[in-house]
Amino acid sequence: QVQLVESGGGLVQAGGSLRLSCAASGRTIGDYVMGWFCQGVGKEREFVAAISWNGGSINVADSVKGRFTISRDNAKNTVYLQMNSLKPEDTAVYYCAARSGGLLYSHVGRYGFWGQGTQVTVSS
Repeated sequence: QVQLVESGGGLVQAGGSLRLSCAASGRTIGDYVMGWFCQGVGKEREFVAAISWNGGSINVADSVKGRFTISRDNAKNTVYLQMNSLKPEDTAVYYCAARSGGLLYSHVGRYGFWGQGTQVTVSS
């Protein structure tokens, strides 16, 4: 099994940037589709972005398209989420997730492995 640990969250002003990292251990992330999800207070967990095993295919939620970029470095066993032009509504706990198989699903239930999350707070 793969274990995932997120980092890079914090407090940032609107318009600012953050880069989240997800470090994997136990297995190589090259075996998995990797995704990022977020969950605001009182809200359901939502899809943010997903990337195929080799980075050749990417799926990004419309709400963050053009602002967030997902990438991966299989040699470092790490996935990233570059977040630019942040808005207060981006405030949430951000989770890294992994799934076996090749499809870039956006549904929470399609991902079998999850990190503990990292808090992102965007002030207005």
